[in-house]
Amino acid sequence: MDSAAVEIDGSVMEGGGQILRVSAALSCITGSSIQITKIRAGRSTPGLRVVFMSMLPVFRPQHLSGLQLVSDLCSGSLQGASIGSTDISLTPGKIQSGNHTADTQTAGSVCLLLQVALPCALYADAASQLCLKGGTNAEMAPQIDYTIKVFKPILEKFGIHFDCDIRMRGFYPKGGGEVMVTVNPVKELQPVTMMERGNITKIHGRAYVAGVLPFKLAKDMSAAAVRTIRKEIKELYINIQPLQEKDKAFGNGNGIIIIAESSTGCLFAGSALGKKGVYADKVGIEAAEMLLRNIRHNGCVDEFLQDQLIIFMALAKGTSRIRTGAVTLHTQTAIHIAEKLTEAKFTITKCEDELSSNVTYVIECQGSGAANPNL
Repeated sequence: MDSAAVEIDGSVMEGGGQILRVSAALSCITGSSIQITKIRAGRSTPGLRVVFMSMLPVFRPQHLSGLQLVSDLCSGSLQGASIGSTDISLTPGKIQSGNHTADTQTAGSVCLLLQVALPCALYADAASQLCLKGGTNAEMAPQIDYTIKVFKPILEKFGIHFDCDIRMRGFYPKGGGEVMVTVNPVKELQPVTMMERGNITKIHGRAYVAGVLPFKLAKDMSAAAVRTIRKEIKELYINIQPLQEKDKAFGNGNGIIIIAESSTGCLFAGSALGKKGVYADKVGIEAAEMLLRNIRHNGCVDEFLQDQLIIFMALAKGTSRIRTGAVTLHTQTAIHIAEKLTEAKFTITKCEDELSSNVTYVIECQGSGAANPNL
């Protein structure tokens, strides 16, 4: 790249991880060099999660591993990527298929590694194998079960196909998980329309324990979740399987993920992880309440899928429309970066039809139509 690097303010809006992931992936795909400065975790934004994160160095292990993975994928030159750094630059080269490994060496999320690497691998000349190591079920990140059961089937609507093999589950604080992902390249991405929610037809999930934790915790999480959902949705059979993770789990952990499917193929989830000193019932209730919150607004995606789809809408050829609940700060941040690094144009409009609640919106995107020059 001979042109000057695109400068990105890493402190705007959500700050931190979202800006790093979307910027690095789009740099890799578009061939634009980037320089991200003032990397902080959204200091100006209120809220416990962000306030807490802003006390940490922005480069946590999965941020660093994710940037190194992207640099590896695109034969790039990466500068400034070290723990505690506030400025980084990436000059991409040609996207390389083949085998790539990223290891957070902690419980840093493998799903966040996949978020940054997957878009890049779509624009390679052949299939890519990604070996991702760290936490499979980690705080402040999608659980691997969400990635496989919700994220993956919705991405197939864009024409994206990848396989995800959980070799080992890893939990906080040690990690030790390993996921093998095979990504097939695309010529270009198709736009997606998700405007009709339909009726919820199925609710299912898994409540799991691993390591030395008693199986009773899984049963208690499941029972509490079912009771909570039953108060609001009485007519459906709810199947949340209690499970003991045996051979494919490193360390101790417990958690739950519940998925709702609609008659039009929409998917929603609620999830929670167990913590020391927190009753299993409370974990189950938290996941159930999250699921219910995500289906009340009558949108077609939940609050977690919403921001993850932005980069694919921006890259697709044509107009994508997605009906959703309240637009999150993560989503606004992803849109800001996508518009800065591609020709995509987004609009957000409030829904006024009879099915909408007071927090139903449509996110529309005129995609940039990024073609794969390597195919």
